[in-house]
Amino acid sequence: MNKACTQLAEHTDGLHFVTNIGELEAGRWDALVQASSASAPPCLRHAFLDALEHTGCVGGRSGWAPAHATLWRSGQLVAAMPLYLKSHSYGEYVFDWAWAEAYQRHGLEYYPKWLAALPFTPISGPRLLGLTTTDRAALLESVLEAVRSSPMSSFHLLFPAEDELPLVENAGLMIRDGVQFHWRNEAEARTAATATTQSRWRDFDDFLASLNHDKRKKIRQERRRAAAHGLELRWLDGHQASPAEWDFFHRCYSITYALHRSTPYLGAPFFRELARRMPDSVRLLIATRDGQDIAASFFLCDQRALYGRYWGALEHLPFLHFELCYYQAIEYCIQKGLERFEGGAQGEHKLSRGLLPVRTRSAHWLADTRFSRAVDDYLTRERKGMNAYVDELNERLPFRREATD
Repeated sequence: MNKACTQLAEHTDGLHFVTNIGELEAGRWDALVQASSASAPPCLRHAFLDALEHTGCVGGRSGWAPAHATLWRSGQLVAAMPLYLKSHSYGEYVFDWAWAEAYQRHGLEYYPKWLAALPFTPISGPRLLGLTTTDRAALLESVLEAVRSSPMSSFHLLFPAEDELPLVENAGLMIRDGVQFHWRNEAEARTAATATTQSRWRDFDDFLASLNHDKRKKIRQERRRAAAHGLELRWLDGHQASPAEWDFFHRCYSITYALHRSTPYLGAPFFRELARRMPDSVRLLIATRDGQDIAASFFLCDQRALYGRYWGALEHLPFLHFELCYYQAIEYCIQKGLERFEGGAQGEHKLSRGLLPVRTRSAHWLADTRFSRAVDDYLTRERKGMNAYVDELNERLPFRREATD
């Protein structure tokens, strides 16, 4: 770690690892994000990653040691990668616990490992940030050269953008497939049988009309049950939500983790800090009953998409989770003209609520060639299983097959 990372003030042209993203000018980092993708999600921005470090969610004893890769040429930052040294596999949403256990059984150390990812955020997008494709390829080559010369067991790049796959495959990394469930605001694609010309849903009822009878009936029943709780709902952005409202959300969020006998990754200061730094990129949905706040959901948002992240409630109310985490999100996207709603990691139950399967990817390199061969073989078999699983999901899509349904 100490040999791999340098202080920014000492940099010359070439590759440098930065242990504090605050040492980098936000404008330089964000310019690389913009150059890499005009539709990059907000969690790639300097403010998001710096807020994680500034509030202690990463760094320190968290098991996430920042080692952001930066590539310099003629005094200019031309490429960068959000990069960490991990001492565990929590908060990644791509599971390699079995690999770590296999290493341990053979008396080998799996941790620390290199991880190119957005902490606690399974949202796909650019991981190789660069002014040009050539710069991004040079960054990856330089990082892998440093990785291979380090004593670390492995390198993992999670949820890359689709157009980065050729770069990582050409670099010799093993590709792993995953699946998430996303809702898309595409009425035309779903109602072709009715010869409609609209491109997006007009309202939630219009979306419901595209579903088959059973799914449509089920959603209406669930929404009626949720409405029977007598809730008042309010959407807030970072400009509108007060510190007390963010603290209330964190209380709800912590309850969700406690119910799963776990500890939340993110502290209340992070959400307040993120709202202050990125007020247009956060959304808070609060449910009130009889004048008392009882539940809340947190989303990230940009001009194209809404990203579901966390939720919680002070008490269990049937169907409240579906209303606050899915149906209200879909309705919000329709009202605001957003292209899609990403429902987060996993959750096959989202399919029946109109969220469709979408492939995700990750890329992996293991130093030990014996384990690398075994993992490569496993990933080949896993990919076949994933292909069959996605085919099965696509056979169970909730939309109407005929206009007369």
